[in-house]
Amino acid sequence: MGEKVLFAGQPFELEGTPRRVGDAAPDFVLMGQDLAPVSSERLHGKVRVYSVFPSIDTPVCSLQNIRFNREAAALGDEVTIVAISVDLPFAQKRFCAAEGIDRVEVLSDYQRLDFGMKYGFVLPGLRLLARGVVVVGRDDRIRYIEYVPEVTHEPDYARAIEAVRSALKE
Repeated sequence: MGEKVLFAGQPFELEGTPRRVGDAAPDFVLMGQDLAPVSSERLHGKVRVYSVFPSIDTPVCSLQNIRFNREAAALGDEVTIVAISVDLPFAQKRFCAAEGIDRVEVLSDYQRLDFGMKYGFVLPGLRLLARGVVVVGRDDRIRYIEYVPEVTHEPDYARAIEAVRSALKE
């Protein structure tokens, strides 16, 4: 059974494998803005944040990316933040340039929904990802995960950043 969320008040049961704190973080492949595949394997041993959202072309998703870009600067180089949506890489590149997103790596899951299915974030019938945050420690285990209950709302940034700081101490 997947996580249950609302999207503009409409209920959805997310597709894919829901993850929990303590689970091993599965590897996945996304598409970079240059259309080259990008594997999460290169992040092994790092603290990372996966910031998941439906589309950069919505106000809340834009705010989420801008906020995590600002947080990335404060967290330093020991933390990698990867923003993940199913937007086409061309749209992601345009958005990053327009909004000055330079500390977050924005990648696309449009091709295979590899991340979405492995982490249980796929909104069935819409081919979008639900909103959420996953924090993975250096040991490649999930330290924090949030499936935002109402997709049109922002994630709990404070709890996510707290989990990152905790993971940095380990």
